[in-house]
Amino acid sequence: MFKGVLIEKDEQGYRAALRDIDDTLLMDGDTLIKVAYSTLNYKDALAITGKAPVVRKFPLIPGIDLAGTVISCSSGKFKAGDEVLLNGFGVGEVHSGGLAQKTQLQSMWLIALPKTLSAKQAMAIGTAGYTAMLCVMALEKHGVKPDSGEVLVTGANGGVGSYAIAILAKLGYSVVAATGRMAEAQYLTALGASEIIDRHTLSEPGKPLAKERWAGVVDSVGSHTLVNACASTKYGGIVAACGLAQGMDLPGSVAPFILRGVTLAGIDSVMRPLHDRIEAWDRLAKVLSANTLEQVSTEIGLAQVCDTAQRLLDGQVRGRILVNVNQL
Repeated sequence: MFKGVLIEKDEQGYRAALRDIDDTLLMDGDTLIKVAYSTLNYKDALAITGKAPVVRKFPLIPGIDLAGTVISCSSGKFKAGDEVLLNGFGVGEVHSGGLAQKTQLQSMWLIALPKTLSAKQAMAIGTAGYTAMLCVMALEKHGVKPDSGEVLVTGANGGVGSYAIAILAKLGYSVVAATGRMAEAQYLTALGASEIIDRHTLSEPGKPLAKERWAGVVDSVGSHTLVNACASTKYGGIVAACGLAQGMDLPGSVAPFILRGVTLAGIDSVMRPLHDRIEAWDRLAKVLSANTLEQVSTEIGLAQVCDTAQRLLDGQVRGRILVNVNQL
């Protein structure tokens, strides 16, 4: 038996709670892992609350992230005692994930924990930081440099936004943060934002083209915010889209793309090839300081996960939620 958050759906309804889970509920996989830390992401919160059909197999343990120690691995890719981490690959959606003290996964989904990161630090970064780095890498590959101009980060108080600001600022970019919580301006400035703007300047219907301002954009919001970000991106600029906090609709125009040559780059973190994951995590280990990780993350125990999930959806959570699965 081990402790974990279990989501169930039957004639009694949809529910998620901390449970004692029998090993027979572990899913197929060649690698058994003792989990040290997981996280609570927006997708996890949707799964736990049932606000969106994230989970497609029941019963299931949520948690799209985890870091821990290999107990056994029949594939030979890892050996007992190796420290590993996991992001995505459908874990927490169709395969039980990290919000438990034990899990069984396919070794092909795992990468070795970077030597300069602890399991706790890796999960303080989690999918949010990993996705932010993928967005930054997309901007770089498109040719956006620190001297290209301002970079807009939307959803700035969230996990992806917080880490995007910190990474970009560390690399020398001028970052403008858009947030609906202007009271958090000091937090965003401490992360490296040079200017804070109210998200309402972007979240309402706008013009097909607006004044050119952004050399690049990291957007985790979607909907009108993404459309307005594209409309105000400079000629030849790029918008990296990785989230849908405002909505998954795209109520806009092709004008920025065909008149200004703007690129809209979709950033998928779930099925990303291993070489991209390794590059992103190696860079995260080098660019993010321990102080930044502490600024951005808040630690909770497993027993607090379900209540915190609703607070996250209600916009009451800043930065990252780190989950110590061995703390109840």
